[in-house]
Amino acid sequence: MPTQTVVLLFGGRSSEHTISCATAGGVLEAIDRAKYTVIPVGITADGAFVLEEDRAEKFTLNPEAMPQVLDNGTRVNWPSSAATRELSYTDAAGNTHSLGDVDIVFPILHGPFGEDGTVQGMLELIGLPYVGDGVLASALGMDKHYAKIVFAAAGIPVAPGTTVTARDWLTDPASVETAASALGWPVFVKPARAGSSVGVTRVASLAELSGAMDIALAEDSKVLIETAVVGREIECGVLSGRAGAAPRVSLPGEIEVTGRGFYDFAAKYLDAPGIGLVCPANITPEQLAELQRLAALAFDAIGGAGLARADFFLTDAGFVLNEVNTMPGFTPISMFPKCWLASGMSYPELIDELIELGLETVR
Repeated sequence: MPTQTVVLLFGGRSSEHTISCATAGGVLEAIDRAKYTVIPVGITADGAFVLEEDRAEKFTLNPEAMPQVLDNGTRVNWPSSAATRELSYTDAAGNTHSLGDVDIVFPILHGPFGEDGTVQGMLELIGLPYVGDGVLASALGMDKHYAKIVFAAAGIPVAPGTTVTARDWLTDPASVETAASALGWPVFVKPARAGSSVGVTRVASLAELSGAMDIALAEDSKVLIETAVVGREIECGVLSGRAGAAPRVSLPGEIEVTGRGFYDFAAKYLDAPGIGLVCPANITPEQLAELQRLAALAFDAIGGAGLARADFFLTDAGFVLNEVNTMPGFTPISMFPKCWLASGMSYPELIDELIELGLETVR
């Protein structure tokens, strides 16, 4: 008989809504039903919290019809204070029903309004335990500009770059063009606060910069322009240690780009050609030790809790940190679960471990 109740929270207002839904499908299928009662709560693209169907197949990743949370007329009612953990919902006819007490919330939200500390803050205000990183770590992980400052201060190599606001681009585009040119072509132009490579463009010359800026600014008012680092793309998973122990770092995976400019959204989720995921990556024991040291250091630098994926470039001079993703792609075929599978932890075991970590984390 299930002993704990888990709210699976997914969807959301960001451009990564459908990826969050696909992740929900994977978790709904794999979570141990003998141990957990699951309450699926979807967030529509407009921000409404609705009671969703507990059907994994509804949220299968399908490039022809990406899954999404639609407004079914229900409304989930969160506890009004930290004095209770009872969840309820109001049906389309206006009748309210109890869903019982909640033990923990598992937010598998990607992008702004979910992965950036906003939902984490809400859950802390109402006193509900949750899986994953806290408010500060989530906010830092989402904002690539501030994350780079923190990583550099911790002594972790990061790619050279410059941050540009929408106002900078509007009032003084010539200075932005000068700063981008000084980095050397090609560069990558990316929203400072987005994920899944949404809004990211590889720019080979000054003539391409304006179009790339428009794409990035459509996602965020702050844009990062970075040197295109030449190196192998190596990623690894990080989990908190139990009972305050040091972070645990998985074996690494490698993204092999053979027929595309970079590992973009289509390659990650729509089965576009030109990309291979290899796990474990073929690196030396010395490189593995350094990678795991830097990944744990980056996790601690942002105050990580629960999980993260650390993305590096392995260059001739060593590892360069690209970013730390505090809610990485978590479908069964994503790199984060693949890395932990190679390290001896199955997908259901990984879900269980994350829930247990969330229950023991003191916020």
